[in-house]
Amino acid sequence: MRLARFDGGRIGLVRGDRIVDVTDACGVDPKDWPPVGMVQLIADFSSRRAAIESAAGGNDLGVDDVRFETPVPWPNKLIAFPANYHAHAEEMSIDYTAGSRGFFLKSASSLSAAADPIVLPEPLGREVHHEGELAIIIGKRGRHVSRDDALDHIFGYSCLLDITVRGTDVERTMRKSYDSFTPVGPWITTADEVGDPSNLTLTLHVGDELRQKANTRDLIVDVPGMIEMAASVLTLEPGDVIATGTPEGVAPIYAGDVVKVEIERVGAMSVEVVQGEGGSNLALPRVDC
Repeated sequence: MRLARFDGGRIGLVRGDRIVDVTDACGVDPKDWPPVGMVQLIADFSSRRAAIESAAGGNDLGVDDVRFETPVPWPNKLIAFPANYHAHAEEMSIDYTAGSRGFFLKSASSLSAAADPIVLPEPLGREVHHEGELAIIIGKRGRHVSRDDALDHIFGYSCLLDITVRGTDVERTMRKSYDSFTPVGPWITTADEVGDPSNLTLTLHVGDELRQKANTRDLIVDVPGMIEMAASVLTLEPGDVIATGTPEGVAPIYAGDVVKVEIERVGAMSVEVVQGEGGSNLALPRVDC
């Protein structure tokens, strides 16, 4: 099942190039604030699934006729694993990996959608890089989750871009938490449809240029390991988003670029890049080119 948020917080079931509005079957009010309808659906999914499937025969729209929004705009946590492919650690000359350093947190306000542009901060004399990643969407609450039970806590998966201002002089949370720096979408593909997450091919193109290609079998800390590690520190909640790390091939992006990430059995997302204003501050100063 592929579930999306669209057109002002409505919930849709995506089938091929069509989308059916199943908002009512999900028990979601698109006008609620904060926008936690998808989180509520994920938490109650087992009791809602039959109603969603029954509503799937309703009137549908073409996916090109709706505006996709980020699937979980208000998660309890946005967790990210750095340097989780050896080749990426080597290309960045990093002497640690996710296996030795663990995870960090990004601001949830950095989440955006496939329909939203990546907004570059004002020129800082620093490169801004793309990082294509698999997103894990947590499905049920858990603490001290064992590796054997880890996959049972996953609701589904999505495509994710972890956009990064480069520099080692400031914390990565600052460099990665600009608004629009975590596009996720265009939908969540439920775990039962994806199957084994240890063998998914990921590609990232900027325009027609292939920049990144890898398989999740090459992760240093694999999907069950990430859930086990995160849950050893904090309580995972329905709707939490985990960015699983990027492979080698990261490179600069510029205004006018279109970044496309595609993940086998999960989906594909294309995002435009535009130039914004502001973004320099005392923690992230300009540097001389």
